[in-house]
Amino acid sequence: MGKLSTHVLDTTRGKPGAGVRLELYAISPSERRLLKVDVTNDDGRCATPLLEGDTMRAGQYELVFAAGDYFAACGVELPSPRFVDKVTLAFGIADASENYHVPLVVTPWSYSTYRGS
Repeated sequence: MGKLSTHVLDTTRGKPGAGVRLELYAISPSERRLLKVDVTNDDGRCATPLLEGDTMRAGQYELVFAAGDYFAACGVELPSPRFVDKVTLAFGIADASENYHVPLVVTPWSYSTYRGS
């Protein structure tokens, strides 16, 4: 069985994004269901996989990162309203037997992601 993991990389400071709150949602045509809330550790990762075993299923998901709150807590001067605040990554899991690593590379002005393993 595969697993879902994430990692936050703060390229403004050149460090892992430690202390970033995130929410994982399952998306279906009729609902958006909260599955998990977590906070990244000192390495910018969650201590355990977001999904694994029986919880790892094919489907549509969203990861929502509180990037603006993270940068504010780091003392970064941000405009009001924040340009990058909550970052939502919408993605699909096609094969639940594979590993899906969905990192967030972020600054107060930009973000990107990719599928890792």
